[in-house]
Amino acid sequence: MTLRTLLAGCACILVLAVSVRPASAHGFVGKRFFPATLVIDDPFVADELSLPTVSYIKTPDGKETDFEFEFSKRITANFGVSVNETLIRLIAPGQTPRTGFGNLEMGGKYQFILSEVHETILSLGLDAEIGGTGRKAVGADSFSTFTPALFYGKGFGDLPEPVSFLRPLAVTGVLGVALPTKAKSVTVTDDDSEIERHPHVLQWGFAIEYSIPYLQSVVKDVGLPAPFNRMIPVIELSFQTPLDRGQGGKTTGTVNPGIIWAGQFFQIGLEAIIPINDRSGKNVGVIGQLHFFLDDLFPKIFGRPLFGGGA
Repeated sequence: MTLRTLLAGCACILVLAVSVRPASAHGFVGKRFFPATLVIDDPFVADELSLPTVSYIKTPDGKETDFEFEFSKRITANFGVSVNETLIRLIAPGQTPRTGFGNLEMGGKYQFILSEVHETILSLGLDAEIGGTGRKAVGADSFSTFTPALFYGKGFGDLPEPVSFLRPLAVTGVLGVALPTKAKSVTVTDDDSEIERHPHVLQWGFAIEYSIPYLQSVVKDVGLPAPFNRMIPVIELSFQTPLDRGQGGKTTGTVNPGIIWAGQFFQIGLEAIIPINDRSGKNVGVIGQLHFFLDDLFPKIFGRPLFGGGA
């Protein structure tokens, strides 16, 4: 898939989305709707499906295109699980293109604070990348990695009247540590051996959103027509900082400015991928996502958690 094809596909989805009704109860804290962000995992426990999330970027090793899918399901009102898989295609100069799945990823998330008055949500999660379930030729590790994390979201609808124009702002984010089950890998060749160390990695980032739907429905109706009345400009920042094993402090990451359009049954998003330094890369990429709200699409199947009832 080329960059032009990806952009054209997202544009077609946007045209179809104009006629869809506004977002309903999915992702709300009080009057605040938090969209599912493309790079930073959101703090919600929900029934949802990202299919697909497509990213493209050119790296020093060649061109990489990822096709990702993620399914999440509430088990109780406050606890949910997810499964994630990515099909990776690598095209390196002078080499045969390589295609394969990355390691299977599974996760659990517990939502323990939700304040409608202050538009605040906090959750704890644990993600597991299952080593050896993906293809080594596309970079899948043979060992597993576990990542406990704190997720948060805060809307600024409780700001005073003199700064009411800032009330549509919101921030979501994550703070976690990736814990590999293997400290190092040794590759033996005919003449030498190579040691690759696997450090513990601080994974941190946040997304800043300005909700046009919140502006028009809660603060002041400025008269924006469809589809602009459902758009949420966003900038995501995602970072990884190794903590030990000879790589401490070498932060990498990306800045991802873009826009999300949210309807009742699905949302679409498109963002740039901008490396923060030379270690992170030198080329700008793109990521697009089609995200379904399964509890709104199929309320009789996904409209409630498996245990404990409730909406």
